Amino acid sequence: MSGMRMRASKCPTDELSLSNCAVINRDDFPDDVKHIEVTTGPNQHFVFTVKAHPDIARGSVGFSLPQRKWAMLSLNQDIEVRPYHFDPTSSSEFLCTIVLEADFLQKRVTTLEPYDTEQMAKEFLLQFSGQAFTIGQQLAFQFQDKKMLGLVVKSLEAVDISALKSGQDTTPRKTRMGRCLGDTVIQFEKAENSSLNLIGAAKGKIMRQSIINPDWNFEKMGIGGLDKEFSSIFRRAFASRVLPPEIAVQLGCKHVKGILLYGPPGTGKTLLARQIGTMLNAREPKIVNGPQILDKYVGESEANIRRLFADAEEEEKRLGPNSGLHIIIFDEIDAICKARGSVGGNTGVHDTVVNQLLSKIDGVEQLNNILIIGMTNRRDMIDEALLRPGRLEVQLEISLPDEDGRYQILNIHTSRMRDYKKIAPDVDLKELAVSTKNFSGAELEGLVRAAQSTAINRLIKVSNKVEVDPSAMEKLLVCKNDFIHALDNDVKPAFGASAEALDYILERGIINWGKPVAEILSAGDVYIQETRDGEGSNLVSVLLEGPPHSGKTALAAQIAKNSGFPFVKICTPEDMVGFTESSKSLSIRKVFDDAYRSQLSCIVVDNIERLLDYGPIGPRYSNLTLQTLLVLLQKKPPPRRKLLILGTTGSRQVLEDMGMLSAFPKKLHVPNLSSPDHLLSVLEEVDLFSKEEISYIHSKTKGKRIFIGIKQLLSLIDTARQIEPRYRIPKFLSALEEEGGLE
Repeated sequence: MSGMRMRASKCPTDELSLSNCAVINRDDFPDDVKHIEVTTGPNQHFVFTVKAHPDIARGSVGFSLPQRKWAMLSLNQDIEVRPYHFDPTSSSEFLCTIVLEADFLQKRVTTLEPYDTEQMAKEFLLQFSGQAFTIGQQLAFQFQDKKMLGLVVKSLEAVDISALKSGQDTTPRKTRMGRCLGDTVIQFEKAENSSLNLIGAAKGKIMRQSIINPDWNFEKMGIGGLDKEFSSIFRRAFASRVLPPEIAVQLGCKHVKGILLYGPPGTGKTLLARQIGTMLNAREPKIVNGPQILDKYVGESEANIRRLFADAEEEEKRLGPNSGLHIIIFDEIDAICKARGSVGGNTGVHDTVVNQLLSKIDGVEQLNNILIIGMTNRRDMIDEALLRPGRLEVQLEISLPDEDGRYQILNIHTSRMRDYKKIAPDVDLKELAVSTKNFSGAELEGLVRAAQSTAINRLIKVSNKVEVDPSAMEKLLVCKNDFIHALDNDVKPAFGASAEALDYILERGIINWGKPVAEILSAGDVYIQETRDGEGSNLVSVLLEGPPHSGKTALAAQIAKNSGFPFVKICTPEDMVGFTESSKSLSIRKVFDDAYRSQLSCIVVDNIERLLDYGPIGPRYSNLTLQTLLVLLQKKPPPRRKLLILGTTGSRQVLEDMGMLSAFPKKLHVPNLSSPDHLLSVLEEVDLFSKEEISYIHSKTKGKRIFIGIKQLLSLIDTARQIEPRYRIPKFLSALEEEGGLE
């Protein structure tokens, strides 16, 4: 039958509109016509399956709105129509796969309820089996009692029947048009930016962008020594997001919404959080400093929190489970998330900010497309409600880097120098990593800068004006001595050994005046080894007690120095003069908190009775400081941390009365000098008296009882240095007798 001139009209009923068929009057076509080809212009041919209905006037064809959109038809438009018959021997007869792009027919009427694609495929075959489909074809699809969908044919695959009969290759091939059969595989894909929630096995292949950027690595990101931390973050926070959504649904898997990074300053918390945005194929993270949230106007701080989540809320409402990941990074989160009720004043701003943040993360209308990353040096100040599962549930300590980590960091910060051959061959980064114990990442970067500046200064002449030799600059090399100079003079680790304090105490060294000194130092070595070799977390507490001026502080400092531990701090009353009780307790606690961040630590708690503000008249002491010390001296360090505590006191009885002796299971008695031989040993060490003078003093003191502290004796010797030689010995012996050291 040749083509007929006909006219396009509306589909007569809603039911026929959903059938995806063009509607004809049966008198226009023979009964065997199941499909028609409509020509609207040159090379504009469309094939429709047809149904007959008496309400269609002769010479007209009824089309639904989606059909008219696809074929670009207007009402009453003239069209050329002819019957279309599929060739049973052609491959286009049998469609093996139809891939359909789905979206809501009316974009303003959407829902986030799931659409099961397996059930949709069965329903589709029931409604449309036997019909013709062409790539790009649009149709309306009513699935159960859910909101109506609009479908677009994205791709078709067919099998060549002749090849099937002859035993040749029967691999499905792409085709432009074909007929749907009862066993055709139907797959559904979600349209781009659609909020349609497709689930089930008939969900088509979707090009899901991996949430992890495939080409990132630690060195390119400028992060070193945090391999384990990154692995922990990935395992807890991102592994579930890598899964396809349907697998996550089957597991009942909820994504982690919050991470808290805490640890000492300079260890890379902010850098790590900032670079997570590079690691992820997500939207650009919003980075917020905690104090920026606070505002002087009532309600504005809470509004600032709401604004941070506005984009995520809008996308969650629009796309539901298909929403992208929104990352919000809070630097210094302790500024806005202090424990509720802990901040003075009657405004309650901090409390309401915490409440607002909690409601956004895990409230009634909680968001599932967010990841909060908070950073703080003070985890203890954060409100407990924020730290429970479902909120900032992944809490990760970013501690000081170990030796391998320090090597990685030094490698990163010297990579450019190596690329341009500006670093000397004698610089051994592994050796540097060994000698930079307890350096943070920021301090290692500062060390490299200090070494560079030392090298640069060798080539700059400063006279009346600064002169630079350009040719010498071309040959500039940063060498090993530059790093050594920087280590010795420029950069000291905040959590390192108090080398200056130890050197100040040991300015005159340890004078080995007799067996007691050697025994104390030997016992100190044993306690150092016990601390180092203990399994798990380990605490060793030693009390050096003895009369005043017997050298307890110097011996404790020498034991601390002998330990070689990367963290050594001295907690002394001299540094807390004028402190209130609470300030003193906080200061003592900070020393212990800092010690817990190092794997091996030593704390010297000097002159404990003075720390306690003890006074014999009354007697009086600070109970708050006492309780602080009692708790901290007996508190076990965190896992895999080891701590040696060396306490000194000149009043053992006072500590016993206060119940502090039990905090020191190990005790060392530091005696005064008690014999002329002890005095002789000291005089031989100090290089003041001649051999004859020492013999004379020894003869004068022989048989007499001596009782004097080494510190007091050294003071008498210093005084003797200022006296004329001929009067020196009589004056020294007289002073020794007056001080009660000679009887």
